[in-house]
Amino acid sequence: MIKSADTHHPILHVISERWSPRSFSPLEPDKSVLMRLFEAARWAPSSSNTQPWYFVVGTPENPETHEKILSSLNPNNARWAKNAPVLALAVMNALRINGKPNRWAPYDLGQAVANLAVQATAEGLYVHQMAGFNRQTAAALFHFPEGYEAMTAIAIGYLGRAEALEDDLYQKEVAPRDRKELTDFVFTGDWGNPF
Repeated sequence: MIKSADTHHPILHVISERWSPRSFSPLEPDKSVLMRLFEAARWAPSSSNTQPWYFVVGTPENPETHEKILSSLNPNNARWAKNAPVLALAVMNALRINGKPNRWAPYDLGQAVANLAVQATAEGLYVHQMAGFNRQTAAALFHFPEGYEAMTAIAIGYLGRAEALEDDLYQKEVAPRDRKELTDFVFTGDWGNPF
């Protein structure tokens, strides 16, 4: 299923083709392909070059990690994410070296995951990020050090058949993509004045 973005201005193909499916093929990506995704994340910009991102990755090669991540997901996400061959947690270190809070860590982690998602699209893979998971459960299962927090769970894999999903998920899968108009969030002068 192709769900290209209906853009008003030309953008990179890997951005317009990126979307978040719920149906994943059982076909496992090669480890070398996965490593390219994390290499893309590695080169994201970060405040003071702190690179506060970390990833916990579960694949068929390490099913216990996959199962632990799956067990931290809320039930609605778990019912489709169980079919993704790769599950990951995107984790940030919320503290700087001096022990003070790194208020930019969530922003930096977000940029790293965005790089990962764009690289995945270039590799023919799909990424679905999930806020619906229990952070405390994830931290306990993987023994995160103090100051480290999972910000999102991620399903990674090749696209599966939408028809394999339960009806409510199928309806979401085939629904048209939509976004706010640029005039709703790009301003100049006073707040709310379109650019």
